[in-house]
Amino acid sequence: MYAKKELHDIRRKLKIFAEAKACGNVSFTCRRYGISRETFYTWKRRYESLGERGLINNKPCPQNLVRRVKREIEEKILYLRTTYHFGQQSDRLVSTTLSRHKNFNWRSKRRTYT
Repeated sequence: MYAKKELHDIRRKLKIFAEAKACGNVSFTCRRYGISRETFYTWKRRYESLGERGLINNKPCPQNLVRRVKREIEEKILYLRTTYHFGQQSDRLVSTTLSRHKNFNWRSKRRTYT
């Protein structure tokens, strides 16, 4: 059984397919629903190969938890960015401020992607 969000995705896309077939104009249907024709045909290919399961929205990329910084460091960065307004040189000033903390290693391979 599908979750509520998954059912919504499936129904919406099937409705778009039905309307495109009924009116015979994919471009018009895509404009009406605010999607590109490329997206329409991607959905259609996935539906033809995987069935309804192919119509469920997937995350665009996996979470890379290995590349994340520690939670404490992320909180310090967010605190510095929201409390002090460093301007255009904010990255350098935040890294300089954080490098003063003994447990922060700026040269590590771990980086935060926001």
